[in-house]
Amino acid sequence: MGRGKIVIRRIDNSTSRQVTFSKRRNGLLKKAKELAILCDAEVGVVIFSSTGRLCDFASTSMKAIIERYQQSKGEHHQLESPDSEVKFWQREATVLRQQLQNLQENHRQIMGEELSGLGVKDLQNLENQLEMSLRGVRMKKDQVLMDEIQELSTQGNLIHQENMELYKKVNAIRQENMELYKKVYGTRDTNVSGRDRVNDGLNKVDDSHLPVCLQLSQPQQQTSETMARSPNLELQWH
Repeated sequence: MGRGKIVIRRIDNSTSRQVTFSKRRNGLLKKAKELAILCDAEVGVVIFSSTGRLCDFASTSMKAIIERYQQSKGEHHQLESPDSEVKFWQREATVLRQQLQNLQENHRQIMGEELSGLGVKDLQNLENQLEMSLRGVRMKKDQVLMDEIQELSTQGNLIHQENMELYKKVNAIRQENMELYKKVYGTRDTNVSGRDRVNDGLNKVDDSHLPVCLQLSQPQQQTSETMARSPNLELQWH
């Protein structure tokens, strides 16, 4: 079974694009080396990847090949007439218009338009390309979601740690307030108790040191015998 027709266009999936670049680069360099050996040709190939990586091959010396190319190109331009230059740019414009038309046609087919001229194999290839593109989009979406979830989880952990630190600080401040409360109000209670004890002591002074006043009471009407026998004395506290 032969290989299906491959639409030449940019590969959207970065992994597939890198794999295709690696394979085709090696194949191109291999073909250039075989061409130089089999046909005794002077071949130079320079490739820059999408990331800026340089890959090159030269059958002799890359510098010599570039100098020869520039010399040949300069002589070629000197030999060209204005009419030939106009024709050259006309051909270039025609090629660019054809490429633009192909790109527009591929875009419409990808969008599901103008499919009447495609056969079964072309439709199958288009379906495969769309599935690969859709798979790449889903992979990218999943990766973006996973990155966002990871970032949110990291932020949640940081917030939890900050809350724990604030909780510890609040507890420390509360403990300090309790210690200050005990110091202030504990001293005040001690002073009040001391003053109460002093006042109680002053109030409870021994009454034996107070002066005693004696006063004679008026005699009652008694008989002369009783009065002569014993005088009635009465002590009174003042």
